[in-house]
Amino acid sequence: MTFPFSKTDLVKDIVNQLPKTSDVFKRNRIDFCCGGNIPLLEAAEKNGLSLESLLDELKVVYEKNINSEKDVAVWTESDSNTIIDHIIANYHRASEEELKMLSPYVTKVSRVHGFNHPELMKVYELYYEFKKELLEHMAKEEEVVFPLIHKLADNTIEDREQAINLIIELEKEHDHAGEILRQIRAVTSDFTLPADACNTYRLVYNRLEELEALTFMHVHLENNILFPRYIA
Repeated sequence: MTFPFSKTDLVKDIVNQLPKTSDVFKRNRIDFCCGGNIPLLEAAEKNGLSLESLLDELKVVYEKNINSEKDVAVWTESDSNTIIDHIIANYHRASEEELKMLSPYVTKVSRVHGFNHPELMKVYELYYEFKKELLEHMAKEEEVVFPLIHKLADNTIEDREQAINLIIELEKEHDHAGEILRQIRAVTSDFTLPADACNTYRLVYNRLEELEALTFMHVHLENNILFPRYIA
């Protein structure tokens, strides 16, 4: 089968068609959720990357996954109610659990190693800001906005403008969460471990990076699949 992507395809559309390509964009520090509405060529130039190398990486993923990709329907073809259920089950619950489990490790590492590695104090500050905002954000989605989207999908909404304004608010919150994650990545030098990093130190950096990936996919599914159905 012919490789389907080119330099003119939007980053978000590539991820929509083949979700595993998000790993390539994440590895190359290309924002595919909040900033995914740009052509691949522009994304490569913006990040100082070779377009040819980027296409080669995408081709590898395509060839490995074209016959085994299991999640495409959830991303592009399912109805809004199904997507919302998918987000809650696979992103909200997973994020809540990870934030609960990771918090004591972030606290411990900053307390034990913060004197020699002051960047950990900034990680601590940013992490707890991110945790507070994400928990509040997910609660608002489930309690207020998702029920309104259900009504939009079913054409039973009374105040369409209010619902759209709340969706736009969520997108702004996504932008801020993405900025916090960007700062965490910057202050940790892309989660680069120092020579004296203990196992807990390693665990924190690894799990922060995994939390970043989980959040990016959560935001991508909403910003680029669900929300545009109502605010295009």
